[in-house]
Amino acid sequence: MSQKNDTLPLILAIIITSGVLGAGYWWFTKEPGMKISNLSGTNNNNSSQSSAVNQNTNPNSQPVTIPANQTTFSAPTNVPPGTAIAINGSTSMVQTNQAVKTGFQQQFPRTQVITNAQGSEQGIKLLQQGDIDIAAISRPLNPQEQTQGLAAVPILQDAIAVVVSVNNPFRRGLNNQQVMDIFQGNTTNWSQLGGKNSIVRVINRPTTSGTRQVFESEVLQGSNFGSDTNFTTMGRDATTPILRALGTNGISYATYAQVADQQTIRTIAIDGLTPEANNYPYQRVLYYAYQQPPSPGVKAFLGYVLSPEGQKAIASE
Repeated sequence: MSQKNDTLPLILAIIITSGVLGAGYWWFTKEPGMKISNLSGTNNNNSSQSSAVNQNTNPNSQPVTIPANQTTFSAPTNVPPGTAIAINGSTSMVQTNQAVKTGFQQQFPRTQVITNAQGSEQGIKLLQQGDIDIAAISRPLNPQEQTQGLAAVPILQDAIAVVVSVNNPFRRGLNNQQVMDIFQGNTTNWSQLGGKNSIVRVINRPTTSGTRQVFESEVLQGSNFGSDTNFTTMGRDATTPILRALGTNGISYATYAQVADQQTIRTIAIDGLTPEANNYPYQRVLYYAYQQPPSPGVKAFLGYVLSPEGQKAIASE
């Protein structure tokens, strides 16, 4: 009888212990699985949101982050009627200028933004002379210009596309070395690139072009453009005449935002990458330059440009 009484508590203890162990096993195996599932769901949601943002952002021009040590401008809450801002400079920034002009004038009625595009160098010259308020430039200011009282804020990042006519029979991509050889004058026939036996006609921009200067320093790595008979240098820094001059064997370069929707040309992939790619090799930053100290109108305008509203206008151009 005593043996039976001793056995019953032992059996109950075993049952209780087994239950506790089973519950513990369920908790430690199932709960982490739930956490991983939740994290995976969060990541998926974030990926979807990132894709949506990328789809809604114009890949032709992307707002840039202002460096921490860069002079900043506060978004204006009001701008006095009659305020006028004159902008001149890079032809690469025509669409940008128009986008921020429209947005600024809508937000602040009875203000005026006057735009022109005669090239980066002309813009800087007019700014130094006091003839305009802001120079739109497609290259950074050099040290001499900075010592003369000019300052600049980065506005957007853009790509420089290498372009040919849609009628050009060359249908391949190029690598960086091939691009250098073409624009330095070392490659003069399309057959050297796997194309047909035809002269490579290089349509170049004038020396006053900021885009040319960036192309020379970044793409050609500081080397000079070629100067042989297959090179044609345009008289003014304008993209439309360059595109018209391409013909069936011409090649040139332009800011991607200006040619992305053109039906008469094709962009050439560089090292397998098109200008829409985030890691496309030929990218540069575009700037608005001003004379220090900035006037109230310049402060207000640049404050708008760098505000979320201004950056949204640039991204949607």
